[in-house]
Amino acid sequence: MSIVLPMSIFALAASISPGPVNLVCLSTGIRRSIPQGLVFVTGATLGFVVLFLGIGFGLNSLLTSLPGFERWLNGAAIAFLLFLSYRLARDDGRIPDDARHEAAGFATGALMQWLNPKAWLASIAGIGAYTNGGDASLVWLFAALYLPICWLSLSCWVYAGAFLRHLVRRPAILRGINRTLAALLAASCSLFLLD
Repeated sequence: MSIVLPMSIFALAASISPGPVNLVCLSTGIRRSIPQGLVFVTGATLGFVVLFLGIGFGLNSLLTSLPGFERWLNGAAIAFLLFLSYRLARDDGRIPDDARHEAAGFATGALMQWLNPKAWLASIAGIGAYTNGGDASLVWLFAALYLPICWLSLSCWVYAGAFLRHLVRRPAILRGINRTLAALLAASCSLFLLD
């Protein structure tokens, strides 16, 4: 039990801190209904937990042994995040009456985690710090802790967006928020280009 608290704190810090998925959760909360945002959150959470388990059980060492795969993964992640940035920047700021229109869904959330460099780094760092070289029982325990913590953390971003939705009735204000989020998302890509 002494490992549960440090694992939980790490999972909370990694999940709730700003990153590409968190920014999309915020935007989804502003533009869509909360239930639609929670569908995205569920996909992102499960996508992350599967990635975490994969890394915990050796996926990272397998991938690093494949020449060029890490470079391809980084390129795909940056392209995906830049595409999302572009979509946010191009948004006209009008909240549609039909909130189902073009909502980021379950599959987008799951895929985004696999292309999210922050998710890879959090998984590798957490596995390295808390699982004694990939001890299976500790990997499963950590994943079980991550599941609710990640879901609740990402949900907070959706609810924060829903709160902002009531404050940004004018399209010009929402356009400004979307462009700020798009710039932050694009800026997060530059950090991975410098690596």
